Amino acid sequence: MKIESPVLRGKHVRLEPLEQRHAAGLTAASAIDRTEKDPPTTDPPTKDSSLYRWSPVPQGLVEATAYIDTALAWQDAGTAVSYATVRETDGTVLGSTRFFNIERWAWPQDHPRHNREFPDACEIGYTWLSGKAIRTPANTEAKFLMLAHAFEKWQTLRICLHADARNQRSRTAIERIGAKFEGILRSHRMAADYIARDSARYSIVAAEWPKIKQNLIHRLDQPQS
Repeated sequence: MKIESPVLRGKHVRLEPLEQRHAAGLTAASAIDRTEKDPPTTDPPTKDSSLYRWSPVPQGLVEATAYIDTALAWQDAGTAVSYATVRETDGTVLGSTRFFNIERWAWPQDHPRHNREFPDACEIGYTWLSGKAIRTPANTEAKFLMLAHAFEKWQTLRICLHADARNQRSRTAIERIGAKFEGILRSHRMAADYIARDSARYSIVAAEWPKIKQNLIHRLDQPQS
C-alpha cells in the first residue's frame, strides 16, 4: 500500500517527496565536500577524511539517479517514503532522508487499528547532508518534521533509528534527539565499506514524543542547533 506524503515544511528546511528532478541537486550536495584526497566516485568511502565514510551516499549523477529509482520503487511497494532535504530560503538541495521498513501489524478485525493506511512502526534512515549543512539546524528540523508527521498524522507507535556502531557522530546526533539506545545488533547490515556492520539501535515510542517534541522545539529556537 503506497503512502503519499505532502511537503513537510519548517523554518530552515522543507522535505520534498523525492523525485528524479532532485538528482542534480543530490549530486551537487554530495560533491561539495570532496577533496583531492577523497577516493574516486566509483569507490566506497574508506578514508577517515571522508564525510561519508559510514554512509552510502550517491556520488555523481548516474548513482543519484539510481538512488532515486530505488527509493521510488520502495515507495511504490509501500515500504518507504523518501524525501529530498531542501533549504527553505533558496531551494538548495542539502541531502536526503526517508521512512523505511514500514510495518503494518496484523491487528484483529474488531481492533481500531485494523487495516490502517498508515504505519504502526517504521524506521528513519538513509539520512545524509552536505558538509555545509552539518552543525546547522537542518538535521534537527528534518527529524522534527518527520517525527511530528509520523506520530501526529500517521499515529505511528514506534520509530526506530540505526547507525553504524563505529559512527560516533551519527550516534551522538540520534541521542541528542532523545531516542533511547536499545543495544548493538551484530552483523546487522552491509556497511558503506562493504563489511557486515554492527548497528547501534535506537527508538522513540509514541508516549515519549510530547517530551521529545518540546525538547526539539527548544533546540530549534536556539541560535544554532
